[in-house]
Amino acid sequence: MNILEELRWRGLLADCTDPDALAQRIAQGPVTLYCGFDPTADSLHVGNLVPLLALRRFQLQGHRPIVLAGGATGMVGDPSGKSAERNLQTPEQVEHNIAHIKVQLTKFLDFDVAANPARLVNNHDWTGPISFLEFLRDVGKFVTVNSMIAKDSVRSRMEDREAGISYTEFSYMLLQGYDFCHLRKTFDCELQIGATDQWGNITVGTELTRKKLGATVWGLVFPLLTKADGSKYGKTATGTVWLDPKRTSPYRFYQFFVNADDADVVKLLKTLTFLSQEEIAALENELKANPGARAAQKALARAMTLLVHGEARLAGALKASDVLFGGSLDGLGAEDFQDIVADVPNKDFERAKLAGAGTSLIDALVAAGLAPSKGQARKDIEGGGIYVNNVKVPDIARALTETDIIFGSYVLLRKGKRTYAVLKLV
Repeated sequence: MNILEELRWRGLLADCTDPDALAQRIAQGPVTLYCGFDPTADSLHVGNLVPLLALRRFQLQGHRPIVLAGGATGMVGDPSGKSAERNLQTPEQVEHNIAHIKVQLTKFLDFDVAANPARLVNNHDWTGPISFLEFLRDVGKFVTVNSMIAKDSVRSRMEDREAGISYTEFSYMLLQGYDFCHLRKTFDCELQIGATDQWGNITVGTELTRKKLGATVWGLVFPLLTKADGSKYGKTATGTVWLDPKRTSPYRFYQFFVNADDADVVKLLKTLTFLSQEEIAALENELKANPGARAAQKALARAMTLLVHGEARLAGALKASDVLFGGSLDGLGAEDFQDIVADVPNKDFERAKLAGAGTSLIDALVAAGLAPSKGQARKDIEGGGIYVNNVKVPDIARALTETDIIFGSYVLLRKGKRTYAVLKLV
């Protein structure tokens, strides 16, 4: 199966400038391709995964991927898919972001393999030295305003009289088009890939390269990563899901994918993982037969967390997730526990009460909101439904003492299978 066939069955081939000609070119041997990422933050996010993993898919089949960091375009701002002007970043911000993103890229692409190493370039290297007059003569001359206005990203903004579009953002597609032309001339790059919202910018590049260099290049785009209801995938109620563990912890990253809706999970397995057709078909059948087991979601979450964060952090995320299903706290890291604490009700509790003989567990259950009264707390303990740090409590006389404190400041209480509360000692 060649790369285009793989993209097609995974649902990743939304459009291509000339699919038949590109298929013929790929049949002749490896191509050099690129995808650009503007460094708008110091981390990539889940929304970047489709094009980033597509570069990996191409590399695994012997093609030569180029990652373009938008050191120049990142200071301008892409209007594609945006209803309002972006805030301009300083050169220092852009450089800071690129430095952090470089580290993340090594998790997905092989920059050291001898046959077809990935390459990282920065478009500021060739755009920065050009004067405004040179740019108008060498690039602007080949692109008509008529074609630029016809692009969806521009037309939608021009129709909004209040927001409009600045000349800065209007010029963005010229910069991206020039990138493609430069990469074709310098590295023999023949293909640019991206999401469907980049179609207008990509086609500017294919036309500019044809007119300026007389060379054939192609553009290929993937569908935007969306849920079954049409909303963008990659955000939660608390915001963007980042690839940097300092921004989104491995536990929360795992939880994001394990909570995928049944209507979305098969598509996500196809677009984001490297599981085979047979493996995904088996998970789809299991989903239909036993949706409550969430085997497809667990496979997705494991695959993505392993890919982005590695084995050790996957193990930590699995351990933390297991705790909320009654698993042992042994071996759980402090950072993972902090993530758990954020997911369950917290109650400030005086540390001094745990000194010496401690305080009654019955009183603590009422204080934590796990029991409406002392009488109910007694019944819950007698019924075997109360746990301290996920260890069942058999005795109504049980006291909480300093020996129950975990991670320096907490006691984890549980009622039944899934009702948790955390005493935060102050």
